[in-house]
Amino acid sequence: MSRERGGSGLNVVHGLKDKDEAALQALMGQYGDYLLRTAFLLLKDLQSAEEAVQDTFVTAFHKIGQLREEEQLKSWLTRIVINRCRMRQRTWGWRNLLPFARMEDHVEEHHPDPELQVMQRWRNERLSDAVHRLDYIYREAITLYYYNELSIREIASHTGANENTIKARLTRGRLQLRKLLEEGGGYEP
Repeated sequence: MSRERGGSGLNVVHGLKDKDEAALQALMGQYGDYLLRTAFLLLKDLQSAEEAVQDTFVTAFHKIGQLREEEQLKSWLTRIVINRCRMRQRTWGWRNLLPFARMEDHVEEHHPDPELQVMQRWRNERLSDAVHRLDYIYREAITLYYYNELSIREIASHTGANENTIKARLTRGRLQLRKLLEEGGGYEP
């Protein structure tokens, strides 16, 4: 039954272990958007996020043998992309001086009412801007918890921090977000 439930994921893992490039393409199709959204929210730069995701897939292809439980593929990929983002954050500080592409420009939203679509886009941009203004440790916790819907335990596992540290980062990050959004005025939660 578990093989049936995660069938395509398990087949991808077997294909990767056999160094099948079609399996790598399937992996990219299945997790590419998820990893790109995660990396973009962490790095604030679309090009750097794309590079981090590409590095993640290359690492996964070469180190698939290190995956202990095939059902944990998504979690394993998340951990790799977080590490790639941290590495880029440390080594490419000059990126923040340049204007960055906005993820909102690359994500299609489907709202039947044009007015609702404009309001939703405005709220998303304001929230995205506020998240990007957080320090990395808070941005990481907020992104993984709210956007990737990981539990505190999963975030702690992925980041190597303890659960109380993650809780504190989420609390401080939320307080900073509230302050940033209130300073900007006109935000309707």
